[in-house]
Amino acid sequence: MASDCRCQGAPSFGGFSLALTARDDAQAEKAFGALANGGQIQMPLTKTFFSSKFGVVVDRFGVSWMINVAK
Repeated sequence: MASDCRCQGAPSFGGFSLALTARDDAQAEKAFGALANGGQIQMPLTKTFFSSKFGVVVDRFGVSWMINVAK
């Protein structure tokens, strides 16, 4: 849980990303798709040297997410 406790003005979510670790590729694709709906894909889900799927998406509220599949 996180809160700025003031909730005034326009929100700004700069300088950080939330990390979500999925148990498998299917769960990663489902989460990535849901977060990308109305948002913006920064890095499509792809295989990397550290994960079978990794991607970065900014959701419709402007929050950046890193999606990763645990090895």
